[in-house]
Amino acid sequence: MTAAADRDQAPDRELGPVDYIVVEWAGREPTGEALPYLMDLIDRGIVRLIDIVFLTKGADGAVAEVEIGELGVEFAIFDGAATSILDDTDIAEAATAIEPGSSAAVLVWENLWAAPFATAVRNNGGRVVASGRIPVDALLESLDAIERS
Repeated sequence: MTAAADRDQAPDRELGPVDYIVVEWAGREPTGEALPYLMDLIDRGIVRLIDIVFLTKGADGAVAEVEIGELGVEFAIFDGAATSILDDTDIAEAATAIEPGSSAAVLVWENLWAAPFATAVRNNGGRVVASGRIPVDALLESLDAIERS
């Protein structure tokens, strides 16, 4: 058993923030072009993939999960990676975000890089009371405005 596996099973395991995203491909399935970047983050211990689900939404709005084996050899790396943390309710909610005729991936990951900080905050009585994400477009617009002034 590896040290990382030992740490994962320890009752006092450090736990970093957990995020999710829904990525949509309009009218088609993913090509796998982004996979090396995700795998790099995983291999370097920056994130830990907790769950991944692929789905399609038909033109009629019907939603179906796509088996990893149906996506091509590039995606075989995720075979068996799903943990079932994402349940039917989560999938239905994610599906509301995508357009009919599209496919999507829903990913849940732990930010391992932040685990020691998050654990230290929890250990001394701190807690997250708000969090969010600034959309990249909004940040770029703000930076452009600053440069213009």
